Order: sequence, then C-alpha cells, then structure tokens
Amino acid sequence: MTNEANKLKEEGLRLFEDGAYQEAIEQFELARQGFEKEGQKLAMAEMLNNIGVIHRVEGRLPEAARMLEEAMAIFVELGDRDREAQALGNLAPIYKKQGDLEKTLEAYKKSADIFGEIGDLEKQGEILMTLGIAQFDAGKRIDGVTSYEAGLRIIPKPSIRQKWLRTLLKLRMKALGM
Repeated sequence: MTNEANKLKEEGLRLFEDGAYQEAIEQFELARQGFEKEGQKLAMAEMLNNIGVIHRVEGRLPEAARMLEEAMAIFVELGDRDREAQALGNLAPIYKKQGDLEKTLEAYKKSADIFGEIGDLEKQGEILMTLGIAQFDAGKRIDGVTSYEAGLRIIPKPSIRQKWLRTLLKLRMKALGM
C-alpha cells in the first residue's frame, strides 16, 4: 500500500503544480487514507498539510485552518519541530485573513523560535521578516521594524535585494551613531 499511497501523493503534487487543486485534494486525501491504514502518521500529516495549503490558496480558510491545525498536532506529537514550524507559518496568514491578529503574531513568533532552535536560519529569517511586516501592518511599527531587521540580519545567503537592505540598515545605524 505504501507504494500506492506514495504514487497518489506524487500525483497530488503534480496536480497541485498544474493548478488542478480539487483533483490534487482528491489524490492527497486518498494518499492520506492509505498512510493512515498503514499507521504512517507523519506521511498522513503531510497529506493533511498539503490539503490545508490548497484550501488556503483557494480561500477556504476554516477548512485550511482545521487541516493545518490537525497536521500540526501530529507533528507536535511526533516531535517533528521543522514541520511544526512550517505548519505554524502556513497558519499565520490564515489567522491574519480571519482578522485574528493575536493568533497571527503568535504563530509567526513560535514558528521563528522553532526554526531558530533547530538551526534553520534561512527559514527563521524569512519568518521574522514576515512577522515584521505583519506587526508593521498592525500598527506595531517599532516591533515590526525590529523583527524585520532581525530576520534580515540572520539570513545566511541573502538575495541581492536583501544585501541592499542590509547596506541601508548599516548606513542608518552609522548615521545614528550606533
């Protein structure tokens, strides 16, 4: 069955990339059922996560949140910190669209903390920058700038744009005598 469930998962990924979201959900759900029958909780949770992401893309926020929260609970149970942080990062924009600022900021903060704990500085930096934008948009300007700068500073391989922003920040700090 594992081979069949994996094939269903791969087909779901292909359909997702092609934009055939409903068909991808169907394949992921069949794969989820197969993994569940075999007791492969991690693979089952990955399918829930995939389905949740598609629901988010299509604007079905309650379904997306439910799937992602269910997946995250399994990741927590299994001690998979990386996937837990990814699920939190997927949940935060849903909470934001639902108007729950507190849950949005909490999800981003926890995601960034976990990525920091496991040493994934790239993902931690990206999440901190996204947190900064969310804080700034929420009127928490100083917190937003602080989070964004922290994220920008820790990214190990910054893009050209990020390098440019780092340079501007250094110039600002120099101008302020810091």
